[in-house]
Amino acid sequence: MCHEPTEPEDDVEEFDGDVDEDEDDAWDCDDDEDDRSMFADPGGRSALRAATPNNPRDLPCPTCKQPDRLTPADVSLGYQCDECADRAEGRIIE
Repeated sequence: MCHEPTEPEDDVEEFDGDVDEDEDDAWDCDDDEDDRSMFADPGGRSALRAATPNNPRDLPCPTCKQPDRLTPADVSLGYQCDECADRAEGRIIE
């Protein structure tokens, strides 16, 4: 996620418009952060990764044990299925 730079402290000199190549750009955002195509539900609440031929949704949820809920990428990130995550976060959807 991109964050705006914090307000300068009183003893920090005002930005003059010149950018040194060596300095980090506080506004620079990693392109991967804005690319939501890796998610199963881009723009939604789910953090689960999209199923692809190389990342099939063929693994069970570690919480509810239901089959075919997670991809290998989800498991490597320590995720559980959306239903279990919603329940754990108090968002029980009937």
